[in-house]
Amino acid sequence: MPPADVDDVWSDSDDELDADVETAVQLGLPDGPLLSPAELSDPTVSRLGGHPTFLSPPPPPLAYATCNNCAQPMELLAQVWCPMEQSPNDRALFVWACANSSCQRKEGSVRAWRELRYNKKYAEKLEKQEARRKEKEALKAKAAADATAKNAQPKSNPFALAGNSAPNPFGLGSQIFGNPDPEPEALPEPEKPSSKTDSTGADDVSDDSGSESEDNEDEQDALAAALQATSLQDSPWTAAPAYSPLYLSTVPEYLPPPPKVKVPAGAAVVDVDDDKGAKDKDSGSWAMEGYENSIDVDHAFERFSKRVSYEGEQCLRYELGGTPLPFSSDKAFDKLFPLPPAPPLPVTKPDFMVTPPRKRSYAPESLPPCPHCNSRRVFECQLMPNLINVLKPPQDNGSAQVKKQTDEERRAEVLKALRGQNATGRGMEWGTCMIFSCEKDCAATTPGAATTWREEYVLVQWDE
Repeated sequence: MPPADVDDVWSDSDDELDADVETAVQLGLPDGPLLSPAELSDPTVSRLGGHPTFLSPPPPPLAYATCNNCAQPMELLAQVWCPMEQSPNDRALFVWACANSSCQRKEGSVRAWRELRYNKKYAEKLEKQEARRKEKEALKAKAAADATAKNAQPKSNPFALAGNSAPNPFGLGSQIFGNPDPEPEALPEPEKPSSKTDSTGADDVSDDSGSESEDNEDEQDALAAALQATSLQDSPWTAAPAYSPLYLSTVPEYLPPPPKVKVPAGAAVVDVDDDKGAKDKDSGSWAMEGYENSIDVDHAFERFSKRVSYEGEQCLRYELGGTPLPFSSDKAFDKLFPLPPAPPLPVTKPDFMVTPPRKRSYAPESLPPCPHCNSRRVFECQLMPNLINVLKPPQDNGSAQVKKQTDEERRAEVLKALRGQNATGRGMEWGTCMIFSCEKDCAATTPGAATTWREEYVLVQWDE
């Protein structure tokens, strides 16, 4: 079943989500400790926590991962390997966050950067694909022009004499006695299709299939050489705080069908929209409404909770160019999903006018554009609350390193947590962190620049 996007238009009703579909969202799940030194130094391995692994030397300044409030180094929350299919650049996304309690709910305590590294081999492959595409379009255009020219030629009259010459009186006799007629002029043979396109019009990639493995080996060798050069040894990044690294695996999001409700035998199903069934005249009781529009209910949070409940382990939602899933009805929600203006009321009897509910639509134009190329920003991914539970300092992993506590000490910590107190003064309080990246994925135009760093826009919804 093809992926579906069900979030373009906002609705308070969750019934629209129960569709038994696989959406275009990729869910990031923790997949065990990342302990292999080779994979720890491989930027193509997506991860949660740990130290970052960069694509090209030299490493960026440590200030890229510094909190804008306390000026202290922040921990890496996630590193995602996410190259674009039609881009000549290798691409990785890094998200850092500050865990100091005094920095929570402040702008600049969560920062996201993307690193681009020019991939010469893949760039050449894209150029070949573009050349084949243009050649195929040229062949199609030529065939269309030939067909148009052929249709534009005047059709001959079968009853008219050919030319001004007199008819051949021996023509009929030659046909009777079997003499061969003059051979018609040979028609030009149709042009054979290019060997780079097949009968279906699709590109024939056989010319690249033989060297594909060699190209992959060359790319791996080049990447391995770059990894050796980007070692963080003797770098301030090694002293930066970090959580224990975990593998980040992805699975497509699946929305299951709604559960079937079993109706007891003898029970009657009442349609609340039916005037006759809205009130039971025999018992004098009103049928319950199927939806209660209460101002005390945060419908955005209810929808968020239901959507996440299908896969409770998710730590990240990735859908480049998709629609974010808001955590609550706050200012960030109103910014991303503005409420459209109400329709004008009539002059006479405005109180009796029934207006349909207004639908909120996702408005990416409400976000600030990219400061480098002025292109609009699009949603790329968002961090989920379960990530806070998953990320732990290194000393918290393994029972041998955890200090044993008495029951009284555990009760004291629980009371402090309920009162909003933290013994260490550290802890993240966000509900979700949404990252919006440049639509054009702009890179540096400086000649010879192998690496580009761009800070992207982060919109945080805090846990109320």
